[in-house]
Amino acid sequence: MRDLAIIIVTYNVRDIVLDAIQTLLDDLSRSSLDTEVIVVDSASQDGTVTAVGDAFPDVHIIASETNLGFAGGNNAGMRYLGFGDEETLNDALPRAVYLLNPDTLTQQGATQMLYDVLFATDDVAVVGARLTYGDGTHQHSAFTFPGLRQLWVEFFPTPGRLIEGRFNGRYPRDYYQSETPFDVDFMLGASMMLKRDVIQSVGMFDPNFFMYAEEVDWQWRIKKAGWRIQCVPSAHVIHLEGKSASQDNTRRILNLWESRLKLYKKHYPVWKLLLAKQMLIVGMKRRIRRAQNQSISQTVIDAYREVIEMTKAT
Repeated sequence: MRDLAIIIVTYNVRDIVLDAIQTLLDDLSRSSLDTEVIVVDSASQDGTVTAVGDAFPDVHIIASETNLGFAGGNNAGMRYLGFGDEETLNDALPRAVYLLNPDTLTQQGATQMLYDVLFATDDVAVVGARLTYGDGTHQHSAFTFPGLRQLWVEFFPTPGRLIEGRFNGRYPRDYYQSETPFDVDFMLGASMMLKRDVIQSVGMFDPNFFMYAEEVDWQWRIKKAGWRIQCVPSAHVIHLEGKSASQDNTRRILNLWESRLKLYKKHYPVWKLLLAKQMLIVGMKRRIRRAQNQSISQTVIDAYREVIEMTKAT
């Protein structure tokens, strides 16, 4: 039984995923872990599969003919490991699975530290690393589950809306400066390590989430099942956020709010869902008026209008 399987999902990120794999392998070489690295490529057109295969022959590559998205890609990696197959014996599965973004640079000791913290406490299900941007500045790695307060702050002028804190769904920076792991609602999907038993009992990602909020939903389900989730500040991973292959802004807007609406519908009670939808509609109308006054692209305005219709239909 292997200690750990690492899954990296790629989509047109050839120029950066090689560094992600190299820094990961360098870190693993200094650890005591028995590991396997899997790259799931979602029909990249930039030669990612060939480049990874040439540079790292020991990395297993799953080359999909379609774009699976973050959830679908990671699910494919977990199914390859044997998760979801009732005939797979526990001993054939790794003790833990580590989901790592392709736009990351693993710092020395991070993977071993995450693994050790994950298994230090029986009821801890998920751990994640402290993230920083490429220039070394702080990046919030963990958040509280999205509620009405965060939705209000996103759309409406609010005193202190830019102050980092629980009101904005963030944990204080001094938490990250400590060497002590701290409990959170959910970790950013760039760095998530989970116990085998958690995946077996709660299941994998909900495939209905193609992009955005998929890791929020998964960890919400995990928390509801009684498990704990922790951020591990002593494990450091650089996250080059925004360096993955980009999509046009209108598609990003639609994907984001489609996923958020699915999340609200799945986890909010009826009264809260209805209130969230009303706030979203009013907020989008405000954005449309502001966009018109600022001569923002008509395609973006049309995307806001489509979000309103999507919200009404939810």
